[in-house]
Amino acid sequence: MYPADAKYTKNHEFIRPLGDGTALVGITTYAQEAMGDVVFVDLPEVGESFEAGAEFGTVESVKTVAEIFLPSSGEVVELNTELESHPEFINEDAFGKGWLIKIRLAGDLNPELLDATAYAQLVAEESH
Repeated sequence: MYPADAKYTKNHEFIRPLGDGTALVGITTYAQEAMGDVVFVDLPEVGESFEAGAEFGTVESVKTVAEIFLPSSGEVVELNTELESHPEFINEDAFGKGWLIKIRLAGDLNPELLDATAYAQLVAEESH
C-alpha cells in the first residue's frame, strides 16, 4: 500500500529519492483519503529552500486546508504544474501523478523519517 522506495513523516507526507540527489515530495494516500476531494494546491516557487519540517505549502480539499511540511531539507527544483488544472491527481494517484514538488536534497534524508512498514503501523494506530 505504501511504496517501499519512499520515506514518510508522521504528518503523512512522503519523500521518494530518485537516485540523482533529487526527490519527489507529496502527501500519502492516507492523508488524501482523510482530506477528501482535493480542490487546490498552494506550492512554493522553484528555487526556494526549506529545512526539514518547514511548511512549504497547503493542500485544500472540500473539507479542510492542510499545511504540508518538507520531509528533508532541500531546494525546490520543480513543481507538479499539472496540479494547477488537475488537483484531483492527488486523490487519484498520490504516489504517482499526484506528487507535489521535486527537491534537490541538501545532504542526507532526515533520519527521523519512517520506512513503509513503520508508516503503515502508524496509520493503523491512527485509524483505530
